[in-house]
Amino acid sequence: MKAAVVSKAGTKPVWTEFEEPVASQDHRLVHIGASALSHLTRARASGQHYSSSNTYPFVAGADGAGRLDNGERVYFFSPVAPFGAMAERTLVPGEHCLPLSDALDDATAAAIAIPGMSSWAALTERANFVGGETVWINGATGASGQLAVQVAKRLGAGRIIATGRNPAVLDKLRSLGADATFVLSDDEAAMSRAFEAPFAEGVDVVFDYLWGPSARAMLIAAARASEDQRALRFVQIGSISGGEIALPAAVLRSSAITLLGSGLGSIALPRLLAAAQAVLDAAAAGGLKIDAKAIAMPQSSEHWDDNGKERIVFVTA
Repeated sequence: MKAAVVSKAGTKPVWTEFEEPVASQDHRLVHIGASALSHLTRARASGQHYSSSNTYPFVAGADGAGRLDNGERVYFFSPVAPFGAMAERTLVPGEHCLPLSDALDDATAAAIAIPGMSSWAALTERANFVGGETVWINGATGASGQLAVQVAKRLGAGRIIATGRNPAVLDKLRSLGADATFVLSDDEAAMSRAFEAPFAEGVDVVFDYLWGPSARAMLIAAARASEDQRALRFVQIGSISGGEIALPAAVLRSSAITLLGSGLGSIALPRLLAAAQAVLDAAAAGGLKIDAKAIAMPQSSEHWDDNGKERIVFVTA
């Protein structure tokens, strides 16, 4: 069969021949319709993600949508190594396959599952979110952040604050549920001062997709301005702006901030899959939306580095 094969760390996948997967009692053969180009997929291919196996060659792609041999449509996550989702077929543990509504096409299902799951699981599994709370989404202009605004609204957030670098997307987020927006800058001190007013008003949960300077500015502002002993759950989800920050120890000693991570390893896989199912069901009902751009899967290498407003989805037909 044909697949997008990663031969070594740091190289783009190449559309070429790869061994054919074979179904077994516990593993299902999936005929793939679509697979999204996610940060997880790129990071695993580079060998830099904490869940990378660093065993080559393998087929790129962490998840996707397709059909089983019996024709049933499914969303699937985490195929059996060395198989992946960017191929004509793949091998997936049976419990990693979720039923997919005919109201949702393959490309949309593949595009929305991981970014939607990241915020749904973070809210329900890590933050122990309660309806009516104020949620702040840092890095809201990316695909995951835009969905996080929609998810927070759907799950009953009382107030939603969004931060990002793209003013046009921030304006769009107001129509999706954001009550207040802030444009991020390179002036960390200025950002921290600007963030103090919202924290003084009260914030319960922060979703951070960026880390780096904006997260540090936010944590310092929260420690300075939050009401004494008001609990803040700061949930770290992504690190687009940097993998490390230098955080003053006093930030944690002087405030009721709880730092949490959300992702593979911090949430049991069955719970992550339950969150993905909730996202897919909400999307099928028209409750969640994502902008996606479909590209033929054999062109995966040519578009591997694409970073636009739309989520790239590789399709087989």
